[in-house]
Amino acid sequence: MRIADVLRGKGTNVATVVPTATVAELIGVLAEYNIGAVPVVDAGRLVGIVSERDVVRRLHAGGPELLATRVTDIMTSEVTTCAPGDGVAALAGVMTAGRFRHLPVVEDGQLVGIVSIGDLVKARIDLLESEREQLQSYIAG
Repeated sequence: MRIADVLRGKGTNVATVVPTATVAELIGVLAEYNIGAVPVVDAGRLVGIVSERDVVRRLHAGGPELLATRVTDIMTSEVTTCAPGDGVAALAGVMTAGRFRHLPVVEDGQLVGIVSIGDLVKARIDLLESEREQLQSYIAG
């Protein structure tokens, strides 16, 4: 199973923010779309990612003044990405080892989707369920 298969099921719409957005605006996007991370995009190019964890940790350290801070000040700028043709199983391992839950999908330099560890787990469960059904059908004859 490939990332493209996961995106076919979940869709390719991605909520993003620009680097000049404030943390308060970022929090609004996280809340509005009920998501855990937001890619930061500048002129169509992925330049970073910010998660709820990033916000909470920085808020704890810096207090409410963080809300007026720009996203560029708290984002992760070295973002691990994947491509639509990448395998789900391998990327689940990458995400687990890197201890992150969201992986932007990039093709030809453009952000084309995002997958979460939950999306990958669901895809694996769906695949196993499909294989189980096929085996049961084969055995039943």
